[in-house]
Amino acid sequence: MTKKAVLVGCNYPKTKAELHGCINDVWKMHRSLVGRFGFNEENITVLIDTDRTYMQPTGRNIRRAIMNMISVAEPGDVLFVHYSGHGTRLPAESGSNDDTGYDECIVPCDMNLMTDDDFREIAEKVPIGVTLTIVSDSCHSGGLIDNSKEQIGESFQHSGKKKTRDIGFKELISEGAGGGGLREIVSQGVHASLESHGIHLPSFHHGHHCHGNSYHRYHEEDQRYQHVEYSGVGGVRSRSLPLSVLLDILRQKTGKNDIDVGTIRPTLFDMFGEESSLKVKKFVKALIQGMQGGDTGENGGGVHGVVNSLAQQFLKHKLDVNNNSYEYVKPALDTPTSASQVELAGGKPYSSSQRVTTDMGILISGCQSSETSADANPTGNSSQAYGAMSNAIQTILAEHCDPITNHELVSRAQQLLQKQGFSQHPGLYCSDQNATSLFIC
Repeated sequence: MTKKAVLVGCNYPKTKAELHGCINDVWKMHRSLVGRFGFNEENITVLIDTDRTYMQPTGRNIRRAIMNMISVAEPGDVLFVHYSGHGTRLPAESGSNDDTGYDECIVPCDMNLMTDDDFREIAEKVPIGVTLTIVSDSCHSGGLIDNSKEQIGESFQHSGKKKTRDIGFKELISEGAGGGGLREIVSQGVHASLESHGIHLPSFHHGHHCHGNSYHRYHEEDQRYQHVEYSGVGGVRSRSLPLSVLLDILRQKTGKNDIDVGTIRPTLFDMFGEESSLKVKKFVKALIQGMQGGDTGENGGGVHGVVNSLAQQFLKHKLDVNNNSYEYVKPALDTPTSASQVELAGGKPYSSSQRVTTDMGILISGCQSSETSADANPTGNSSQAYGAMSNAIQTILAEHCDPITNHELVSRAQQLLQKQGFSQHPGLYCSDQNATSLFIC
């Protein structure tokens, strides 16, 4: 039996997204893996963004490090991934049919997002007899392995249960006192830039920009996730990357201001191509197939009538100005479309009754899909900052010398975090068998 690990920490130094405790989390977990769980240091891959002598935690490097670890795994091996950094949520194309209504993502240092589909793909590649445990100490991490079974948590939209805190993307498009929907949350400057490039927003009954209900609700959602409810000692920051900050960073990286909510995915494809997220490539492929079939994206209204139209217009412009359009879209066209994928730009959603429960992927999330995870700094000294969930795990392990099951670990973490004054609720997503299996054993 071999034990291997990939540890990822993103502090995003000198950026709008800067955090302080993520690298500390990595080294604490490193010591625990070696000292308590018997990992050899040569079998632990560390990716951090504060030291150039280590592999940088870009989207490409994180994916490759995890896939390389899985590709050589043999029955009986124990694999472990720990991520500390920002999480974010992209409004899902599938709207209310999606398990959570959003695409949960982790945020690598280069903004090349890894989505819940990427982690589902990773879990499906784990060989039989091999166990993969993923700890994600990031915001919105509940449900990060798409279509997994929820053992502890309330992130998924189960039949008959309606989430009350989240704003669905369909609402952002269709609601509002002025009826403007998405058009209202696209800034006037971005709208003008899109129009100047021949990219026209779909036509809506447009009310006053500043009075649109959906506009305010969108920004309230963005701001709400920057507030961390905490009654303990010291300061805390949210590990949720607001869409507004993500958009600003993408605009800075590309030098283009015509990037907004509806064009995040094609922008990521434009930036990263083959190395972009699996879901991003699938989405672009679906857009291309729709364009080839004469679909403008406006039919059907709602998500498909607005976001897809905007994304298609963006993509059409990129193809028009690209001298070799086939090579540009080839990474998307070559992406296989699996039967288990969720709805992408018009596909049939993957129902809750079909959810995969037999794989060996185990997700321990720092919070629920609709919650934030805290980056805590109780002393004001960044060298002592930590992720609340990462610290809870280390505290529990230090207090319990005997092995502990995944279910017991997460249950104890919930109790400890509540006692410490944090409002986040860790989650556990895995098969029934893995819920009662020992943590990293």
